[in-house]
Amino acid sequence: MGQMLKCVSPIDGSVFAEREVLSREAAFEAAARARAAQGDWAARPLQERTDLVMAGVAAVGAMNDEIVPELAHMMGRPVRYGGEFGGFHERASHMAEIAETSLADIAVGEDETFKRYIKRIPHGVVFVVAPWNYPYMTAINTVAPALIAGNTVVLKHATQTLLVGERMARAFHSAGVPEDVFQNVFLSHDVTNDLIAGNAFDFVNFTGSVGGGQAMERAAAGTFTGVSTELGGKDPGYVMEDADLDAAVDTLIDGAMFNSGQCCCGIERIYVHESLYDAFVAKAVEVVKGYKLGNPLDSETTIGPMANVRFADEVRAQIAEAVEAGAVAHIETFPEDDGGAYLTPQILTNVTHDMRVMRDESFGPVVGIMKVSSDDEAIALMNDSEFGLTASLWTRDVDRAAKVGDRIETGTVFMNRADYLDPGLCWTGCKNTGRGGGLSVIGYHNLTRPKSYHLKKVTG
Repeated sequence: MGQMLKCVSPIDGSVFAEREVLSREAAFEAAARARAAQGDWAARPLQERTDLVMAGVAAVGAMNDEIVPELAHMMGRPVRYGGEFGGFHERASHMAEIAETSLADIAVGEDETFKRYIKRIPHGVVFVVAPWNYPYMTAINTVAPALIAGNTVVLKHATQTLLVGERMARAFHSAGVPEDVFQNVFLSHDVTNDLIAGNAFDFVNFTGSVGGGQAMERAAAGTFTGVSTELGGKDPGYVMEDADLDAAVDTLIDGAMFNSGQCCCGIERIYVHESLYDAFVAKAVEVVKGYKLGNPLDSETTIGPMANVRFADEVRAQIAEAVEAGAVAHIETFPEDDGGAYLTPQILTNVTHDMRVMRDESFGPVVGIMKVSSDDEAIALMNDSEFGLTASLWTRDVDRAAKVGDRIETGTVFMNRADYLDPGLCWTGCKNTGRGGGLSVIGYHNLTRPKSYHLKKVTG
């Protein structure tokens, strides 16, 4: 038996699932099958591909009663929240709806002498490396449009959510998507690197850590394989003096704490105008004190364990360092906090950007709150980060939000909402959050290449 991947459940530390990785030879064979199947798949009518993908999405939805507790076992999200099918379906549906217009030929001009146009051509084989925190939604962001556009897809999921790719592949195959067109694989890091370096894929989409993204780019160096990355984040919220205070507290604190803070675009730092600061902090503390930490299989639990003890250890270290440096922790340790994966959610004040908790990605249930006196001060602090995924602005003035948003180094600007992915907008980032763009018409453009036609007519 070869190397085994093991999903350790954060509920109790037991091994919930394990799978053997493919050998290097078997992995290259899987990629070759995907390449051999791509031409026939792309030759099918667009509507047929779209219908098959949406049938696969529906088949995943039919599994939801099994998926929800399975996710709780694998990564700790409480069952009370019902899984990810709502967002999963919304994103796939939108990409299906815009496929025809997004992939349509671009007419450049035609007269009695020439016909000129640009087609969108699928890359070929798309490799999707999906994370564990929202394993279904992050995967479908690329899987659905890639398949609809005529690519074949090879999916590799994080070990923490080992069974997700299997379920997706089973569902899509049951709906009629050919097995070689959409494959789930279990791979070691070394074989993953070999596949990318060996030109097994035509496009790579990676969601994960900065280090993981760097490894993808290193593996692809010199191959001219496109690599799209969505990496770390340290997303800020800014509450202006005219904000709806209650809505800002409810949304930003939920954005910081939901899924135990393990959200790509979760709120990790909050800047509040001095006129609202004290009230904001008081309300935020009351919200978090009302959370119920516990077993995610219990319907009363509102915040479950972090996905892995080592993730919780990093958050605890950031909090401890901040408190030692003068930060104030407002939440007393919950009785359910076991020093392991079960972690007390925390609100910190008297924080500065000298502290790791305000600089490094926490990816856990902790948020620092700072007082500001002006837009300029808030903008400077929001931009004082190596990351740039989203920023959440709270004001009643749309023009002001747009002007402030223009000055923020980020991929998405929210006004009066946070922690949401609109499939009609491009999901993108800047700085160490990575480069790329998913969903929207731009997602289709990134999953295809332009091909130009310059046709001279015979007129004589």
